[in-house]
Amino acid sequence: MNLILHEAPRLLANILILQPIDERYIWMPTTAILGEPKKIAYERNGVKEYLVWRVLDQQIDWFYLQNGKYVHLQPDEDGITRSQVFPGLWLHSSALIQGDMKQVLAILQAGIASQAHDEFVTRLEMLRRS
Repeated sequence: MNLILHEAPRLLANILILQPIDERYIWMPTTAILGEPKKIAYERNGVKEYLVWRVLDQQIDWFYLQNGKYVHLQPDEDGITRSQVFPGLWLHSSALIQGDMKQVLAILQAGIASQAHDEFVTRLEMLRRS
C-alpha cells in the first residue's frame, strides 16, 4: 500500500503474511524476502519511510530515510513509534502485534489530535491551494 499525498513525503507500508501450506512447505524468513534488494530500491526511489510487519516474527520494523540510508526508528519509552515524515502518525507496535486494537486506535487518535499533526495538515492544505 502506497500513501502519497499531493506534495507530501511518501510512506510505504509492507505487510507480509506467510502461512505454511502443510508440514512440507518450506518458507523463507520475512527478512530474506524483504531484505536488501527491496530496501535498496526504496532508497533509490526516495521512499522517505517504510514499515514492515513481520507477522511470523511478531515484529514491526519502521525505517526512515536519512542522508540516503535507512535508519531504524525506535519506539519511545511508552512504546510508541512516531513518524518522522507524517507528523501525528503514531503506532504502538506491541499493542498491534498483540491485537489490542483499542490501544492502537487510542494512540493513533492521540497523534492525529497533536499540534504537530494540525500544523502538517495546514501545510498540506496551503500546498493544495497554491
